[in-house]
Amino acid sequence: MSQSSFTPEDEQFMRRAIELARIAESEGEVPVGALLVKDGEVIAEGWNRSIGAHDATAHAEIQTLRKAGEVLQNYRLLDTTLYVTLEPCPMCAGALLHSRVKRIVFGAPDLKAGAAGTVLNLFEHQAAYHYADVERGLLEQECREQLQSFFKRRRKEKKAERKAQQLEQGNES
Repeated sequence: MSQSSFTPEDEQFMRRAIELARIAESEGEVPVGALLVKDGEVIAEGWNRSIGAHDATAHAEIQTLRKAGEVLQNYRLLDTTLYVTLEPCPMCAGALLHSRVKRIVFGAPDLKAGAAGTVLNLFEHQAAYHYADVERGLLEQECREQLQSFFKRRRKEKKAERKAQQLEQGNES
């Protein structure tokens, strides 16, 4: 896993992933966006949909892999690069390995569930049957701030909701 020097093309693709994360946020989802690139062309895009789809597996990476498989008519996504705003979790890391994505580039580390080196590293695990190049930290600050502002706002909304419920319960007595 490396924090390499990224190309202008890498940055362009990550900026698109950030835009996709904004779509997720506008739908009330955790703002994570992903896209898969092959030979400089975007093959598929996705963003978190777990809440709206009532599907724990509907992470941005999984959404992207599903679409890419259909586009390429193959679950093996050889010679591709996945750009994602947040470090993949264990489920997504497993799916990326299984689909044979060659390179994974992520923005912000996931301090709770990161499976590309932060909490654990499935990409370098001895049980991995495929190895991928993992590069971290592309537009990390922007990706991190997007997530942090979402959760900060979310906590504020929940607090206001609890306060309103308490007031409502107080008026009923």
